[in-house]
Amino acid sequence: MYLYLKALHIIFVVCWFAGLFYIVRLFVYYAEAQLKSDIEKEILSNQYRIMTNRLWYIITFPAAVLATIFGVWMLVENPALLQMPWMHVKLLFVLLLWLYHFKCQQFVKQIKNKNLTKNSSFFRIWNEGATIILFSVVFLVILKSAINWIFGVAGIFVLALLLTLGFKFYKKIREKN
Repeated sequence: MYLYLKALHIIFVVCWFAGLFYIVRLFVYYAEAQLKSDIEKEILSNQYRIMTNRLWYIITFPAAVLATIFGVWMLVENPALLQMPWMHVKLLFVLLLWLYHFKCQQFVKQIKNKNLTKNSSFFRIWNEGATIILFSVVFLVILKSAINWIFGVAGIFVLALLLTLGFKFYKKIREKN
């Protein structure tokens, strides 16, 4: 039974992250649409509102709930996991992921109400939050170690720095074109 739960957990985690990555791209596109002419803005905004709503409520939110249900069920089936230090760190990252998710929920509601408060540059950087959480969780689960905190924290900051530098480099290329 445990391996079936694990497989389902992984499938819904993948769906959850796919939804989070794509929803933030839709936030970028919606924010950029607000800078278009009135006709383009109206057409694009309406389309992005529909896409955002469907992605969030049909894929991303259900995947998050199911990933969590199967993850908790795995802990019930194998409570020894809760004795492992790496699992405590993983659960901390899961909590951070849920906080990220709920912040995205606020942006979804802003789009629904036609009052998104952030610009596309913010969302390009915001998207890296899920990436950092994903890298952290995958390394924790694969290595089964709480990771030497000095190297682990340094590695996450280096990853964040590289992602930020990549974003700035990409922005310069986009502005040239």
